[in-house]
Amino acid sequence: MLQFEQTAAAYTDKTAILASGQQYTYEQLIRAARSFATQLLAGRNDLNESRVAYMVEPGFHYVRTQWAIWLAGGIAVPLCINHPPPALRYTLTDSQVDQVVCTAAYLDLIRPLTEDLDLELIVLDKTLEADPEIEPLPEIGPDRRAMILYTSGTTNQPKGVVSTHKNLRAQIEVLHRAWEWSDQDHILCVLPLHHVHGIINVVNCSLWRGASCEFLPAFSPEAVFAAFLRGEINVFMAVPTIYYKLIAHYDTLPADEQANIQRTLRKFRLMVSGSAALPVSVMERWEAISGHRLLERYGMTEIGMALSNAYASQRFPGHVGLPLPGVEIRLRSEDNEPIDAEEAGEIQVKGPTVFTEYWQKPEPTAEAFTADGWFKTGDIAQLDPEMGYRILGRNSVDIIKSGGYKISALEIEEVLRRHPAIKDCAVVGVPNEEWGEIVAAALVGVDGSIDIEALKNWLKDYLPGYRIPRYYTTVADLPRNAMGKVTKKEVVKLFTNPA
Repeated sequence: MLQFEQTAAAYTDKTAILASGQQYTYEQLIRAARSFATQLLAGRNDLNESRVAYMVEPGFHYVRTQWAIWLAGGIAVPLCINHPPPALRYTLTDSQVDQVVCTAAYLDLIRPLTEDLDLELIVLDKTLEADPEIEPLPEIGPDRRAMILYTSGTTNQPKGVVSTHKNLRAQIEVLHRAWEWSDQDHILCVLPLHHVHGIINVVNCSLWRGASCEFLPAFSPEAVFAAFLRGEINVFMAVPTIYYKLIAHYDTLPADEQANIQRTLRKFRLMVSGSAALPVSVMERWEAISGHRLLERYGMTEIGMALSNAYASQRFPGHVGLPLPGVEIRLRSEDNEPIDAEEAGEIQVKGPTVFTEYWQKPEPTAEAFTADGWFKTGDIAQLDPEMGYRILGRNSVDIIKSGGYKISALEIEEVLRRHPAIKDCAVVGVPNEEWGEIVAAALVGVDGSIDIEALKNWLKDYLPGYRIPRYYTTVADLPRNAMGKVTKKEVVKLFTNPA
């Protein structure tokens, strides 16, 4: 029996999901999942790891579909509900999908693709039968492949990250222990459900523990605060962009509404930020509003979560803590050699949370691991014995190599965000024949205008000369992916012909 089945059996009458103004118990959820698993099987004994893609709104029917695929023995392939047809086509063809599940809201988008690719399309019926007919379901072992999530593809074509049921259970259980999840928790989900952050950290961490998971049909600061003010939610996880938007909306509210929000937020048990670097200014402002210093952590599609600040002790801005229980971490040089304790190096990870393979890509899979079995994350970090690991950036996009220096783009961004005229920024390396790369900054102004010469003089007080950007451009907003991460590849294009 899979872990979520055991949880559902233990919490039959408890509310599992709140969505679209309705509440669903664990009994309703597991019965609906088993019924749909029977439909997916269509008389077969086992899907035997066939891939089932699904495009379903966040909420009860999303979880029902995901669990049904696992119960039927299939591999779940969640689709991004905001992707255009070419990106969806790539996922469907690369993962060699056999069945596609969608709700009526996405039928016009999905049907042409399934017809062109000759795939079976199942339109999910949202009605729940009083006593659905359920056939015997297969036994699912822990080493079975369970899910394929696609990387963001910021530097090349996205790769399908394959995780087994054992991998998923390890990723969830490590967070249960580290973040002290309980069946009394109630979390609000505002994250996309085709990434680890939403699928694992929010939805399955809560539902595999007997907690309640609430969904919003769409994100808005007004809707989030309204949900908070009901007084039931006590756990919240989001990306830095969401916290920034919540702060901006909060600052427009009258004093009495702000005071009410502050009182409510101080009752929360846990607030987490991840998936992108958290600006210290955002952390400090949210702490002033909520009374919570956001818990920062570090993870990837391939590994789940690996590093985390402590749940019950001091958290240090700009640092993502220490290895989670059962996760091994080491830092290595570009040549995969050991480094001195104070040096920066690539994060390498080993443990039961690490993925199995890139789908149908044996060479990239082999290249992703060292000869002794450590996964090479491509992220550069430095360890402080007291404060934990500090992420300096991704070696392909955030570590700029200029004139013999290795420069962290994230450190420059943090300084730039302190300037009163700058709302947000992204720093990249622009190819240059003489220097290798030149430091460049894309800036979002508070009021749309920034005095670049004055900014350069200001930076001299905070950065050595070789780290001060030489190229600048101002933009209305930075290019981002579905998780709110800035897409540095697109930022570099802004400087194709720098003046």
